[in-house]
Amino acid sequence: MKQLAVTCASIFLGLALWQGVIWATDLPRFILPAPALVAQTIWESRALLAENALVTISEVVLGLILGAALGFGSGIVLATSPRVRALVQPLLVFSQAVPVFALAPILTLWFGYGLGSKIAMALLIIYFPVTSSFFDALMRVPKNWLDMGHVMSANRARLLWHIRVPAALPGFASGLRLAAVYAPIGAIIGEWVGASKGLGYLMLLANGRAKTDLMFAALIVLAVFTLILHAGVSAFVKHWIERRFAPDQH
Repeated sequence: MKQLAVTCASIFLGLALWQGVIWATDLPRFILPAPALVAQTIWESRALLAENALVTISEVVLGLILGAALGFGSGIVLATSPRVRALVQPLLVFSQAVPVFALAPILTLWFGYGLGSKIAMALLIIYFPVTSSFFDALMRVPKNWLDMGHVMSANRARLLWHIRVPAALPGFASGLRLAAVYAPIGAIIGEWVGASKGLGYLMLLANGRAKTDLMFAALIVLAVFTLILHAGVSAFVKHWIERRFAPDQH
């Protein structure tokens, strides 16, 4: 309840500042629409917003699932194979030097204007933080835990799945929390480059028609979805990962 009250207070403060800027500067509605106008647009365009939001949500969720699975597997491979780590880790670091935004047109060319290119874009954005967080956690497992496993004659596979992976799950959880915030960014960028549906496409369409209130409406729907996604991932992490696995190692 306390967290809910703080969230509501933050939202109220943001709306008050928004309205205050309009009153202080007397900006025209096509530059900065009032919160009440945006709320009215959300209600009147709810069917249009829902239709496009479902497309974006599908892209984000699929990209998040695939990125998390790929990051989990990559983290294990990098942590258990020094040769693969020596070959792949520099490539992962180098990949972050390339602006992900610049890859969106290429992905659209390869995968088309459908879900594929947007899912790939979301996956690319979240893959590195998930892999990096999980890999770092796997490499920081306390040595005395591993020594205890060796004393009990555990082989490499048992050490990995019964000690290293459970101990590193909080790190994987941190990567998932970041991924929940980054995944919508990737999907929206993909829609901006080329799409026929989605909230990003709707923003461009509204911008071309000077419907600033609809742009803000789509942006708010995206922000609300991102908050819900982050809260859902955090709840999953807290109840299904950290509580079930991490305490067993203490």
